[in-house]
Amino acid sequence: MSLTAVRPRRPAAAVPAPSPTPAPETPRRPRRSVVLLVFVLGMLSATSSLATDLYLPAFPQIAHDLGATESQVQLTLTAVMVGLAVGQIIVGPLSDRFGRRVPLLIGVAVFTATSFLCMVVTSAEMFTAVRLLQGLAAAVSAVVSRAVVRDVFDGDSAARLFSRLTLIVGLAPMLGPIMGGQLLLFGPWQLLFAVLGAAGVAGFALVYFGLPESLPHSERVRQDPKATLRLFGRLLRDPAFIAPTLTMGFSFAMTFTYISAFSFVSQSEFGATAQQFSIIFGINTLGMIIGNQVNAALITRMDTPRRLIAGLLGATASVAALGGLHLTGNATLVTVTAVLFVMMFFTGLISPNATTLAIVSRPTSEAGSASALLGTLQFAFGGALAAAAGLTSTGEATLGSMALVMVVTSLAATGVYLALVLRRRSVSLAAA
Repeated sequence: MSLTAVRPRRPAAAVPAPSPTPAPETPRRPRRSVVLLVFVLGMLSATSSLATDLYLPAFPQIAHDLGATESQVQLTLTAVMVGLAVGQIIVGPLSDRFGRRVPLLIGVAVFTATSFLCMVVTSAEMFTAVRLLQGLAAAVSAVVSRAVVRDVFDGDSAARLFSRLTLIVGLAPMLGPIMGGQLLLFGPWQLLFAVLGAAGVAGFALVYFGLPESLPHSERVRQDPKATLRLFGRLLRDPAFIAPTLTMGFSFAMTFTYISAFSFVSQSEFGATAQQFSIIFGINTLGMIIGNQVNAALITRMDTPRRLIAGLLGATASVAALGGLHLTGNATLVTVTAVLFVMMFFTGLISPNATTLAIVSRPTSEAGSASALLGTLQFAFGGALAAAAGLTSTGEATLGSMALVMVVTSLAATGVYLALVLRRRSVSLAAA
């Protein structure tokens, strides 16, 4: 019996344990492409802002020409807000299904057409209807701009880009009334909407030639209406999304109350001219831009929730001071402007941080829907609550009614977010 020599087996090499998969990092993009992206998205968002701010100095002139009351002219601004609210809830899911580029091109084209149509309205009712359609079209730019940021960036990178966008968008409300006031020296209020139409043409060209599709086909979601409603239901029940969203909505209502009412307040109660109002409005908007840049500088030193809380507390203190000026009889155009400047500074900290917390909490496949719900609630709160400033015995906004609505909405914004912070702390303590 022969024995076959068996070679001893070499011990198997040890297989290293799989290392944890590192968290995905946002790829570093060429600076030129980031600058182009910020410029295109900023141009789109700024044009939407111009739709609300450019014609503010012309409110008294529009009321006279159309034979309308001040409240009827303010209703045209509310109509834009309603259009922005309703349009976003429709466009968001569509952009998740069909991509960002095609809905954006359609929206900008309709916005351009309605801008020119505003030049030929003959009544306040017709003007309100056209402005509603214009708001629906402007909603596309608002939704898609935020969704594109979520497609491309994450975390602090998204917060940084939202800050840059807010800087560009902040220039629109600052320059809009100034441009509007100066344009009124050269022509009637219809000229303002001709400028809006020209801006729409420029925006369409920028999108067509400078903004590629950011949502790959593999990440698009085809949902029926029931699935979309279920998604919205999940978002509304998710504290990580709904708390910053409601905070943004109440904060926007505070700011929009100032935007919609201060044209009448400054000119009727303090005797300012349309040109003086536009300059004051620009100065106050500069406060928001400065606050936004302070926010960007604080990104590496303070986390997003703390920056948001700082903005909320500062804005609440500012509008409380505005109410104090009114109650004590110390309100003048100078003192009111100074307080509003401080309020707008802290608004520059609220908007980018609340938006970041809400949008980045969702996957890219839901970014359009999340952006839509955020925008819908934001403009719905803004349009509905700001209109309360005109619910006086005369039907016109006053400094007192404006201050009251701003105090209530700022307290609501702060309360909603602080309630989330306390809830998270209680959950953490219970888990420990």
